[in-house]
Amino acid sequence: MDMSPFEQWESEIRGYCRAYPTVFDTASNARQVDEAGTSYIDFFAGAGVLNFGHNNERMKRAMIAFLERDGVAHSLDTYTTSKREFVSRFAEIVLEPRGMDHKMQFMGPTGTNAVEASLKLARRVTGRHNVVGFSHGFHGMTLGALALTANQAFRGAAGVPLLNVDRLPFETAPGGGIEALDAYRAALEDGSSGLLPPAAFMVEVIQAEGGVQVASEAWLHAVQQLAKDVGALFIIDDIQAGCGRTGSYFSFDGMGLDPDIVTLAKGIGGFGTPLAMNLNKPEHDQHWSPGEHTGTFRGQGLSFVAGAEALSYFTDDTLMDQVKVYGEVMRERLQSIADTHHQHGWEVRGRGMMQGIDLNDGALGKKLQNVAFHNGLLIGPCGSGGKVIKLIPPLTIPEDDLHEGLDILEKSLATALESA
Repeated sequence: MDMSPFEQWESEIRGYCRAYPTVFDTASNARQVDEAGTSYIDFFAGAGVLNFGHNNERMKRAMIAFLERDGVAHSLDTYTTSKREFVSRFAEIVLEPRGMDHKMQFMGPTGTNAVEASLKLARRVTGRHNVVGFSHGFHGMTLGALALTANQAFRGAAGVPLLNVDRLPFETAPGGGIEALDAYRAALEDGSSGLLPPAAFMVEVIQAEGGVQVASEAWLHAVQQLAKDVGALFIIDDIQAGCGRTGSYFSFDGMGLDPDIVTLAKGIGGFGTPLAMNLNKPEHDQHWSPGEHTGTFRGQGLSFVAGAEALSYFTDDTLMDQVKVYGEVMRERLQSIADTHHQHGWEVRGRGMMQGIDLNDGALGKKLQNVAFHNGLLIGPCGSGGKVIKLIPPLTIPEDDLHEGLDILEKSLATALESA
């Protein structure tokens, strides 16, 4: 396979290609095939973008029909039929059944754009500067989102100070829990603490890149209540854990939470085409002036078409029931692996079809990724030093592929341990 054009002309910043050193040619649902004909089961799914698989047939047909009739592919924020269909279906299928009246704000096409817009709005609404972020959190690579992101390997590339963030420990981190929130509350109430109340608290229900760390309902309610009590906005970043990944559309469904803003991206475009969207409570959204926050690619016609088709998976419980079943299959298999190697103290965490196994060893995690690739499985390490292996296959993965992928994972781990 000829990789020389990439190696000669592409930036040194390239990363995933170093973990998957091949040239992919075709893809379908949970499999990618390289130009040599080798098939790989995909348990990474575009870092959580491809919830509905590669080249989803229903979305592909809708997109082809859209292109063939000369649908409007790029529209800024002008009104189009494809946007109307997406907005109407999202309101009908997602918002109205949950009693949500949030406004949909489109911006640039990626998750970091959604985070940046949410921060700007929170600061506009409250007139405050600082935002509370949590240890191990990941929110994006542009400067505002990067300030909230905790991973020093990412932060170190900023080149400027990353400011206006107060960092608290996530519930599962050292020093975390409701006690840490109580201590922060006490500091805010102390006029001599030097702390001012923040504009917002931004939190992931499940920290995906942070190592599949799962927050409890009680802790999330405590964060929400603290935000309300100090006049800050409560923002949930559901960019990777949303869009059905945990067995319901939002990762916070059924918890009784009432976020002021929800950031979404990755899976909402359906097909892998880019789309990001924030859900803003109307009383906050009214603080925007027309055109005050823009984005050239916020009117992505193909994404609206595919995203509208993706919403059809949520008109009944068929897929979400399957996600819960498959998620339990994944959890049980990972727990069996951890139990087999109990002497290492590995921990299994996750919800739905976002499951992870903490190997307590970043070098082992990277070795496992390499061995798994050569055995035909695509996986991604995450967490501190890459010590957690996160499994996020397409929600639509065939059952046989799911079991085969788990078999490859177990076999690859045994090989990685032997050579460690």
